[in-house]
Amino acid sequence: MNADFGQLKALVLKEYKEAFRDKRALMVALMMAFMAPIMIVVMSKIMIEKMVDEPPVYIKFTGAEYAPKLMTHLSDNNILPFADIPESDRGIWDERNITLEIPSEFAQNMAEGKPIKIHLQADFTDKAVATPVRRINSAVRDFSLSIGYKRLQLRGIDVRLLNPVTLVEQDTAKPDATFIMISMLLGVYLMMAAFMSGLSVAIDSSAGERERNVLEMLLCQPVSTLKIVLAKLISAATISLIGVVLILVLTSVSVGFVDLTKVGATFSLGLSTVVTLLILLLPICLFASAAQLFLAFQSKSFKEAQSTVSIVIGIPAIIPFAMMMMDDRPQWLDWMPISGQSLIMEDIFKGVDVNWLAVLATSGVTLAITAALVLSLAKKLKSEKVVMALS
Repeated sequence: MNADFGQLKALVLKEYKEAFRDKRALMVALMMAFMAPIMIVVMSKIMIEKMVDEPPVYIKFTGAEYAPKLMTHLSDNNILPFADIPESDRGIWDERNITLEIPSEFAQNMAEGKPIKIHLQADFTDKAVATPVRRINSAVRDFSLSIGYKRLQLRGIDVRLLNPVTLVEQDTAKPDATFIMISMLLGVYLMMAAFMSGLSVAIDSSAGERERNVLEMLLCQPVSTLKIVLAKLISAATISLIGVVLILVLTSVSVGFVDLTKVGATFSLGLSTVVTLLILLLPICLFASAAQLFLAFQSKSFKEAQSTVSIVIGIPAIIPFAMMMMDDRPQWLDWMPISGQSLIMEDIFKGVDVNWLAVLATSGVTLAITAALVLSLAKKLKSEKVVMALS
């Protein structure tokens, strides 16, 4: 038993030495961990700006002198005439070219209670124009409703008759629930880090060692192929776990630069949350590394391994978003790899108590698939076709 453990320890140390030898390759492998917090901060600020802040909208008015009260209402909603635009932003808004045409008979029709048509002209296929147009529509609609309500009140009609049914929304989320945008991004990035961080190590220790004839010499030693595979798995999974830990640490720091109070949200990763996430993601790190080693050993060359294994990176990004599009998710998704972990992380970030039975179920299935991949790969390494990359 001690001899077996000593062999495995020696193989693991050898794999660690190979993995940490090339510092530049290691930094590239962990680049996802450094970029994810930056992306979370940038996306969060953009979302908060769209949800809360109302930056000025500059449009070209025609006939503004005919509707002074409407112009005042638009100005109160930060919708301003083109003449007020700062010189630095003039090029942007000139390209968007949003025009609002007010008819000359606006005041007369308003006094007579006749319908008034205001023409809004813009390139509605331009995504940059969508938000300003939505705000203009909302502001004009509010102005029109206020005029209509005042007319009814003058005629002694209760304006509440226009709204007989009122929908009252009651949010059942906990008050300390995490900002959903950050949690969604963080969950996806954690999954992708588990797959991306150990990718280069998995490819180099498999297809790379085979091309350098290191694998052949290693198999000539009196060690079992299972120990060799386990050593490579532990090495790649360790780098994956380091990437996950880096994202958690850096995200906790970087989110402090986002003012979440504007949307009434908070974000904090306590020690218990971090430990729970690591327990949840450790099987994913092992599963990702096992899948990458398995695919890399099936490839005929190092370049082919890079192309083949890189396809796996998209899985942790596709599955969570695919699940979001499902109205009725199948029950078996709750305990499958990636999908099960995604659902549990969603509950964690919402502040819901962790369902440890679900954690054990999805972790058990993930580890079972990982074990099957390891045993299958250990068996394949006994074949000359796999070791020599023969067709």
